[in-house]
Amino acid sequence: MKAVILAGGSGTRLYPMSRKNFPKQFLTFGDNQSLLQKTVKRISKAIDKNNDLIIISNQEYQFHVKNQLKDLIDGNLNLILEPKGKNTAPAIALAVKYAVEKLGCLEDEILFISPSDHIIYPEDKFVEYLKKVEDYAKEGYIVTFGINPSKPETGYGYIEADYPIKEAYKVKQFHEKPDLATAQKYLLSGNYFWNSGMFAFSIKTILEEFKNHAPEIYNLIDNKTYEEVLDSFNQMPDISIDYAIMEKTDKAIVLPLNISWSDVGSWDSVYEVLDKDENNNVKIGDVVDLDTKNSLIISNNRLVSTVGIEDLILIETSDVVVVAKKGEGQKIKDLVNMLKNHPKYKQTTQFHTTVYRPWGSYTELEKGERYRIKRITVLPGHALSLQLHHHRSEHWIVVKGTAKVVLEDINGNEKKEYYIHENESIYVPKTTKHRLINPGKIPLEIIEVQVGEYVEEDDIIRFEDIYGRG
Repeated sequence: MKAVILAGGSGTRLYPMSRKNFPKQFLTFGDNQSLLQKTVKRISKAIDKNNDLIIISNQEYQFHVKNQLKDLIDGNLNLILEPKGKNTAPAIALAVKYAVEKLGCLEDEILFISPSDHIIYPEDKFVEYLKKVEDYAKEGYIVTFGINPSKPETGYGYIEADYPIKEAYKVKQFHEKPDLATAQKYLLSGNYFWNSGMFAFSIKTILEEFKNHAPEIYNLIDNKTYEEVLDSFNQMPDISIDYAIMEKTDKAIVLPLNISWSDVGSWDSVYEVLDKDENNNVKIGDVVDLDTKNSLIISNNRLVSTVGIEDLILIETSDVVVVAKKGEGQKIKDLVNMLKNHPKYKQTTQFHTTVYRPWGSYTELEKGERYRIKRITVLPGHALSLQLHHHRSEHWIVVKGTAKVVLEDINGNEKKEYYIHENESIYVPKTTKHRLINPGKIPLEIIEVQVGEYVEEDDIIRFEDIYGRG
């Protein structure tokens, strides 16, 4: 069995920690492991992670994926990069083509599809369920895990079960996220399950179902090479596997997953799965509370102190603080949509003050009308692109490590190299080609002061870049 982890989503419901440039699957909650890392470790208990694991993401997130998995994957990382986000059905079709062509899978190979941002435990019991879905998939079924609902949840889709097939059930119908009254009815009926978004099927079965129910996808992968499918990927419809296949096929069965599961799809669900103190609070980071109960409080940068609050969600980041009533977590998505349309605040839905790049990261410390101050971290052996700026000059001060700086002379005729050590600095004039390199063995940290009439990120022209950016 091969496992395909879908790691390209850009969820907004965990704002302000999750943002477009650094979404939920890369976040950690109270420990040092991201949801993606936990997913890989969990699935690796059932498969060979160095040969049977496929990660599918997109160009924007590839360096997050590579950085987070570099210590988990010993061999080559089977990483698929979608040219454009097209939902789960095209992603799965691309993964099928990759498995056949790049990994040599035959049509009877079983593929297990999993999101990258769920919490599931105990993991050993989950592995037992993976063996069960593999057996069902070998019989020609498309298997999905169903979660026994513990409450009338309006944030999940539901699966209506029909007659039993051993431990599983024939799927009668898929249902969209319901209103509260409908969710209560589903809970009482006893034959409705939360849709986990995890699937298993043979390559033969899924190709047949694409041909029968989603020809607009099948025609773009049939008799095509993997590279040809990539080239035509933008022509794929933006459609989920539920709409494209699962709601139409007669081969769908649901296997109840009777262990703890959460898609961590809202701050309310984060609160539910994390450990609580004696007052039923979840506290992460620098938090001091007094007479506080039943609340989720997360501090990322500053001390957060609470007095006399109850049933609240409080999330602090360096540039945004969100306070919400527990039970209203699903509305965070509506808040993000409001901010996206606000000219002053839309940037906060895309970027943190710390922005990750393939070479490392930068953190904005302060910004004024004609200046911007950053802390830049360059990983050992990495380098920024050879670039120039039309509207700003830059002053670099090394605070840790050694910097190798490449500067062209004012006439653009010659490049000179300078080594800058701790507490030394260098000046980069406007319209001067320059490059910052970390030649050392430890992360390089510098303070960058930008001064000019325009200090936004799009004032950059790249001439050479080892990461393939234009």
